[in-house]
Amino acid sequence: MAELQQLRVQEAVDSMVKCLERENIRKMQGLMFRCSAGCCEDSHASMQQVHQCIERCHAPLAQAQALVTSELEKFQDRLARCTMHCNDKAKDSIDAGSKELQVKRQLESCVTTCVDDHMNLIPTMTKKMKESLSSIGK
Repeated sequence: MAELQQLRVQEAVDSMVKCLERENIRKMQGLMFRCSAGCCEDSHASMQQVHQCIERCHAPLAQAQALVTSELEKFQDRLARCTMHCNDKAKDSIDAGSKELQVKRQLESCVTTCVDDHMNLIPTMTKKMKESLSSIGK
């Protein structure tokens, strides 16, 4: 993928992740730590009970992190498939005898379209993740 296009996607995804971390994940981390501290305050609990309590406290955060990771992987896979399609089209054009410069322009245009299309998916993906994160642990 052209470096400039890759940078555009990376910055947009980084911005989305920072927003999710600040608005959703961080609150969940605070709840998890306070909940875990409460587990440790129980002087009558066995070591195993305290450990299980802490695991229960951590479960919503782990679920949230897994959700974000999964959505980002799906997004990345879709973008990779789109750019692979562009590469295949470029290879087919070269095999058909097209000029290298023409194929390069075609490839860049195709990759730019992939990036534009996927950039347009980010707001919907963000909204979906925020809704999912809000429902975790409730």
